[in-house]
Amino acid sequence: MTAPVRSAASMTRARSLLRYGVLFLGALVFLFPFYYMLIGSLQAEPDTSVAGAIPSAGLTLHNYADINSRVDLLRSLLNSGIFTGGVLLGTVVFGVLAGYALARLQFRGRGALFGLVLLIQVIPFQLLLIPLYVLIVRGYGLADSYLGMILPFAINTTAVFIFRQFFLQLPDDLFAAARLDGAGELRILWSVALPLVRPALLTAVLLTFIGPWNEFLWPFLITKDASMQPLAVSLANYISNVSARAANPFGAILAGACVLAAPAVALFIAFQRQFVSTDISSGVKG
Repeated sequence: MTAPVRSAASMTRARSLLRYGVLFLGALVFLFPFYYMLIGSLQAEPDTSVAGAIPSAGLTLHNYADINSRVDLLRSLLNSGIFTGGVLLGTVVFGVLAGYALARLQFRGRGALFGLVLLIQVIPFQLLLIPLYVLIVRGYGLADSYLGMILPFAINTTAVFIFRQFFLQLPDDLFAAARLDGAGELRILWSVALPLVRPALLTAVLLTFIGPWNEFLWPFLITKDASMQPLAVSLANYISNVSARAANPFGAILAGACVLAAPAVALFIAFQRQFVSTDISSGVKG
């Protein structure tokens, strides 16, 4: 191997090491808040300094036990699961149907309807709180109910946009062949389109999950019964009313944050590979 070749190989190796070093430092900076939150929730004595990231004493689950003694965590987790699951179900069902219609069906006003979908995304949800509250609580009488929490989030325009874009990427020949075989639109959607847009399903679920799981304002307004409140509302009430009287208020707050963040983090870790994969090309041969 000549000197210029060895020099080029050394430079390439040095650049790779530098790139991985920068990525590693970036990962450490990103993960440090989560590590600090976890360690702080396990400390018996409060330590709000940066040095508190290195525990000097034994770790304990006392902060979690204190929360569980004052807040019914299992009931709150169940409420959050029902609320989030209902929103995800509505998001996927309505998102798939609307996205398919906007991408593959020809009808008058399709472009204007899609423009309206995009326009809705720029309207802050807070502007709709009062009319939604009047409609759902006074009009429908759905206060302190799962349906009342789910309805305002059942249709997600972002999911409609995601599904539409994925359906547009599918080859037209697949739909033409299915129609020649006599398949109806719902049959084509179920048997042809959906198996090829699994990344869109996972993307919509992952992006939608964070919203209702962490949602505080709407469930707080519509639920007065503590047994109906999701985890975010229960923890917020605990932090504002009870945590100051705990033995370690700082640790109690971080413990609540860990309980709320754990399902979302676990979901992203479990589906990170599927989140970036695509099987669209498998539907076309030749």
